[in-house]
Amino acid sequence: MHTHKRFENYPVTTVLVSNVISLLICGCGFFILYRISIVFSLLYLLYILILEYRLLHDHCTKCFYWGKTCGFGQGRLSALFFRKGDSSQFCSMTLSWKDMIPDLMVSLIPAVTGIILLILKFDLYLSAALAVLIAATTFGNSFVRGNLICNYCKQRDIGCPAEKLFNKESKK
Repeated sequence: MHTHKRFENYPVTTVLVSNVISLLICGCGFFILYRISIVFSLLYLLYILILEYRLLHDHCTKCFYWGKTCGFGQGRLSALFFRKGDSSQFCSMTLSWKDMIPDLMVSLIPAVTGIILLILKFDLYLSAALAVLIAATTFGNSFVRGNLICNYCKQRDIGCPAEKLFNKESKK
């Protein structure tokens, strides 16, 4: 097993790449839902903001990277708005696939909507947005988490609920 150096603060390039992928997902989702109505696209953005608030308030405050530059830059952002929480609570959290549903919906809702809209009437821009959404969600997120973030994360060593869920070796 290859052990990677752990970052106290992630490089800015990692934060930029990870956020570009996230913004691509959100931007494509917004564009797809905008094809129905501005109301749906704004509700989608509100949903994302609620998820981000929940992450920054309930999770980032308890993470090792609170006040530091994590792979997404959210540790510093969380420190701007919220006080440090109890880090032992972060380590003791358990994460299941059921807990992932709200985050999965960020991609799933616009993907299903885009497919339905394409069935009703083909549109080149819509199909391009759907392709970018699917690529960013699958390959982009996999690359970011698998190659840029999780391998270098100090919180992973301390205790990470996502690592416990996704790492197959820890289940043996």
